[in-house]
Amino acid sequence: MERRVIHTDNAPKAIGPYSQALRSGDFIFTAGQIPLDPATNKLVEGDIAVQTRRVLTNLSNILEAAGSSLSRVLKTTVFLADLNDFQAMNAVYAEFFGEQPPARSTIQVARLPAGALVEIEAIAIAN
Repeated sequence: MERRVIHTDNAPKAIGPYSQALRSGDFIFTAGQIPLDPATNKLVEGDIAVQTRRVLTNLSNILEAAGSSLSRVLKTTVFLADLNDFQAMNAVYAEFFGEQPPARSTIQVARLPAGALVEIEAIAIAN
């Protein structure tokens, strides 16, 4: 099955040897996104709500470049630096995913790149 690298300037450039996303057939697999501003490639300042909003905006832009959208996401994995941030992250997450959210796993991790509070990856289907 063919795979296609997805790249958009509307999301942060990869900070390592990986792609923003890959599309294979009707499936799109995103890399984990941390709250980097795509214009500066620097971490946005703010609490978990601000950082979650930036992450989901970046994911939305990547999915759009791949021919999909947040409404077509099947599964996400959320990595939190502190599970005490779950409720605040979840409130912002609900704004983006509405009434039919994808399956999700949420995991507390010891540390995230660049000192981020949250990282989210997604698997979606193409439109």
